[in-house]
Amino acid sequence: MALPRGLGLVPRCLRRPGSLGWAPPSSPLRRDRGTLTSESHTMKMKEARKAREGCGLAGCSWEERLADAATPLWRLPYEEQLQVKYDSQRKTLRTLASRLEEAGVDVRKPGGLCCPLRPIVPSPVINGYRNKSSFSVNRGPDGNPKTVGLYVGTGRARNIVCVRADRMENIPAKHKQVAQRYEQFLRRSPLRPCLLFHRGGHWRELVVRTNSRGHAMAIVTFHPQRLGQEALAAQKASLKEFFTCGPGAACTLTSLYFQESTMTRCPHEQSPYQLLYGEPHIFEELLGLKFRISPDAFFQVNTRGAEVLYQEVGKLSRAAGDTVLLDVCCGTGTIGLSLARQVSKVIGIEIVEKAVEDARWNAAFNGISNCEFHGGKAETVLPRLLSSWKDDRPLVAVVNPSRAGLHYRVVRAIRNCEAIRRLLYVSCKPEGEAMRNFLELCCPPDPRKKLAGEPFAPRLAVPFDMFPHTVHCELVLLFAR
Repeated sequence: MALPRGLGLVPRCLRRPGSLGWAPPSSPLRRDRGTLTSESHTMKMKEARKAREGCGLAGCSWEERLADAATPLWRLPYEEQLQVKYDSQRKTLRTLASRLEEAGVDVRKPGGLCCPLRPIVPSPVINGYRNKSSFSVNRGPDGNPKTVGLYVGTGRARNIVCVRADRMENIPAKHKQVAQRYEQFLRRSPLRPCLLFHRGGHWRELVVRTNSRGHAMAIVTFHPQRLGQEALAAQKASLKEFFTCGPGAACTLTSLYFQESTMTRCPHEQSPYQLLYGEPHIFEELLGLKFRISPDAFFQVNTRGAEVLYQEVGKLSRAAGDTVLLDVCCGTGTIGLSLARQVSKVIGIEIVEKAVEDARWNAAFNGISNCEFHGGKAETVLPRLLSSWKDDRPLVAVVNPSRAGLHYRVVRAIRNCEAIRRLLYVSCKPEGEAMRNFLELCCPPDPRKKLAGEPFAPRLAVPFDMFPHTVHCELVLLFAR
């Protein structure tokens, strides 16, 4: 398999011949490279933590405090960031091994892990990699309620403020520019921001999406309160004028959306995204395919990192020409479509209806005819689909849920479908709710929970650094039975 596009952006010091991964300092491959020992790494982490704590007391700007809160590894060299994440994944796999042992399943491997852990795969892009950013509107450090940024502080301490994202290394300059212009618009607007729903106000959060060609989509959320249609039309016209003819025109938006929402999050089906200006979609190229992306559709935030991730998923799936690939939580169809030409058929399931429409369009545009996409909750669609499964072709499942993990009925449907012998679980928070899913997949049969199928076993774990400067990464866990 050819190396993914953009891999050359990874610093040479983070690569070794014949591997996409980063070997930890303890690896034999790294002992003669002059890299960090575990002791010096621990010392570096303590120094960085002490610097952050001291910064929180005095001397640092609010923007630096935000960066420390949202991207706590940003002060560390990238190789040290990878070490932190590698250690975290080892801890997660040890925890899973212990939990399974408590359930009567012995999967413990050398080092106390539940399965072998490969070196972490670095991100091809380290700074400004996010293709989607969400900005809140609230009181800034100076007390101005029309500040656009990210939150610092906690509700318990009652010290939450909204801070501009100027020092956030993972957010591209275009996103910061749109946020700054939106703040400028708010401070000109006679309407108040909506800080708390029950206290009135209107202007709310901003979402910015961009692609590798520099196209930018902005989505403004607005609480209508009791405004009539004429007043709402005036506000939409004012926003459009600002971003097309006023100071916001410097952002060169290709799309401007407006959503009236009385809730924290509101899908298109409940409150439609209204296109005020430009193109209805943003497009991105990934692994030689073109993808259409709607305002609320899921798409991995690190596009070049996603290319590396999906190629490895294809290799680990061992999907051949007669394989049926089940893509659960498929978003715009990126995983399934990127593997469609090496399998017999792809079946995708996604809850966001607009993302399903995107996936179908993406298949048609790229000339891929062996894919079908089902809209609806996975816990409703998948059990119905698998309960009547009579296809003799090998069935491989890939799941890529949100941090909330998979619904129990989804896990049960996969577990009880004997045709699925190989499962790839892509998790952005394996130590969280996904851990519950892992245990349900691997525990002994349990009639009380209707887990009758043969249990899976963890075979291999591969971490991918999709979120440089943060403590998070994507962990791909291969299960088989």
